[in-house]
Amino acid sequence: MTFDFSPLFRSTIGYDRLMQLADAATRFESGDGYPPYNIESTGENAYRLTMAVAGFAADEIDVTVKENALLVTGRSKKEDEKKAYLYRGIARRAFERRFQVADHIKVVGASLDNGLLHVDLVREIPEAMKPRKIEIANGAPKVIDQRAA
Repeated sequence: MTFDFSPLFRSTIGYDRLMQLADAATRFESGDGYPPYNIESTGENAYRLTMAVAGFAADEIDVTVKENALLVTGRSKKEDEKKAYLYRGIARRAFERRFQVADHIKVVGASLDNGLLHVDLVREIPEAMKPRKIEIANGAPKVIDQRAA
């Protein structure tokens, strides 16, 4: 099932990225779901991504942020070939997970604890974009000299 967002493009300006994200979200995500992860809200403007990365060391995982994308990759180092597994249920295969991050979301830290990778994110809205109250003056309006501009 696909959605046609073209009618929305006729009456909006600058929302094309949002429409592309919505369209991408409706498509089937390829992959097997490895490694599993959680995304939680830890505050009003704070989030945490937790990924189960059992068997990986901190130096085998990369967390990269570029533009509005968070990329988490894992590459295991060479296995010890002296081990003879009777059963191997802990997957240490390479992975790459990509997450779209909203505007003004900043990664503030990452930690590895008991096989769980935690990536902490926070929304930092610039002062210029925060709502501000405009005072209403009593009396005659002030005339602004437009020649200065």
